[in-house]
Amino acid sequence: MEKPVVYEAKDFSKLLGIPGFSDTLLNNHFKLYQGYVKNTAAVQEKLNALTAEGKDRTPEFGELKRRFGWEFNGMRLHEYYFANLGAKEQLDAKSDLAKRITDDFGSFDEWKKDFVSTGVMRGIGWVILYQDPANGRLFNVWINEHDAGHLAGAKPLLVLDVFEHAFFTDYQTDRPKYIEAFFAAIDWKAAAARLK
Repeated sequence: MEKPVVYEAKDFSKLLGIPGFSDTLLNNHFKLYQGYVKNTAAVQEKLNALTAEGKDRTPEFGELKRRFGWEFNGMRLHEYYFANLGAKEQLDAKSDLAKRITDDFGSFDEWKKDFVSTGVMRGIGWVILYQDPANGRLFNVWINEHDAGHLAGAKPLLVLDVFEHAFFTDYQTDRPKYIEAFFAAIDWKAAAARLK
């Protein structure tokens, strides 16, 4: 049986009032995130109970084990996303992150073009700037669902939510305009701090 872990939603209310994101959109998004936190804890509790009852080889256990990845990643990806929002400064061109982006993509503009192109692809999911810890290489990756498509062992540096709940209230189907607002609100220091 796994040791019980307490999952608590983080307070991202400091983001209220940031340009490009209405308080209605953010408050609804916070509620959705809080649901992932609650569900992560609930699924873990059910798994522990099934294990304690000797029911760890049942279909219910298997489905909950699979569901845990969905809920947990939904929780963590939202935490990365909210934590890399809220600032107005551009990326410091002398920072390690800017240098790494330039090394791997040729320039910041080329990296941004690729990141935005990934973000406007049809579908729902996430766009993540990942760093491969084995060699430091950066990749812009499309994640279709919370629990599938992640690069094994890679570190998320910058996370963009492109599920409709992240933008539809303010931008309807204009995802490019939402991504523009996202870029204007990136907390580059938070993203840079994730770099190894």
